[in-house]
Amino acid sequence: MNRLQIATRRAIIAVALVSAAPWAFAADTVRLLFAGDVVLDDTAGAMIARGEDPFKGFAPLFAQGDIRLANLECVVATTGSAGDKNYTFRAHPRVLPVLKRHFDALALANNHSGDYGREAFAEMLGLLQGAGIAQFGGGHSLSEAHTPLIVERKGLRIALLSYNEFMPRSFEADSHAPGIAWSEDERVVADIRAARTVHRADLVIPVMHWGWENEPLANARQRQLARTLVAAGADAVIGGHPHVRQDIEIINGKPVIYSVGNFVMKESDNAEQRLGWVLELNLDKSGVRTWRTHTASLDLEGIPTPQAIPSPCGRRGQNTPQSCEPGQQP
Repeated sequence: MNRLQIATRRAIIAVALVSAAPWAFAADTVRLLFAGDVVLDDTAGAMIARGEDPFKGFAPLFAQGDIRLANLECVVATTGSAGDKNYTFRAHPRVLPVLKRHFDALALANNHSGDYGREAFAEMLGLLQGAGIAQFGGGHSLSEAHTPLIVERKGLRIALLSYNEFMPRSFEADSHAPGIAWSEDERVVADIRAARTVHRADLVIPVMHWGWENEPLANARQRQLARTLVAAGADAVIGGHPHVRQDIEIINGKPVIYSVGNFVMKESDNAEQRLGWVLELNLDKSGVRTWRTHTASLDLEGIPTPQAIPSPCGRRGQNTPQSCEPGQQP
């Protein structure tokens, strides 16, 4: 591919991203964007240290969101010791201004937030607060980790919850110890109900760290739990951890995206791990009005760029996902 072809392709991608903005939604529609697993300890961290931005390719899309979220699949800290596991991820606090530029809040309930122990996790909580980045699924105590993050936009109160059910469970918060929220059906159901009754949320969206790596289809446990979450009152369910995109199911009218895959992740070992989705939910008082996915292609260093290809989408009233071209309204 010559330089002219490369420039033309980039222009097409940029137009596709920007053209998604002016959909004729009502003024009270809230646009929520969610990016998958983000690890900032390797090439991405080195880019940030040089003054570069690993999220640059998706900056136009993130700039259009009312609520911008991601799963932070690493600890951001300078303290702690690496745990006894195959992969441990720790990013330098210098990454925080770049995260703040693109994201309003980060999901922390995953199997890498505790890679460097409770001291490092507690440090991260303080650093995020100091940087003005909200988080959900983590806390200085068990009750704090299970408390929803309430985000209010255009008069809509949205409760965000995050849970992990992939070992080690030693990362779980304790009554007086920092950590993450662990996924247990009864507790998750209670949290969803409390988000409405106690925290007065209009909508509730749990983010689940679940499933088996490299599996393109959700397993029986994911499907069972998704039905439990929807029955408890979830308006949508967002999943991750398998490092690949999984199927999407509509349960009682609620979209369940079982896995959005990777977003910034150098540690990939196959082509499917180098494709992910940025999920877009357009929300109103009744729940998800429309939803769609934006495809991210990760290079071998784990840095994403938009890929202008058809991807799953849908709208209220549809029982199965459809496919949308970039910029196409569901």
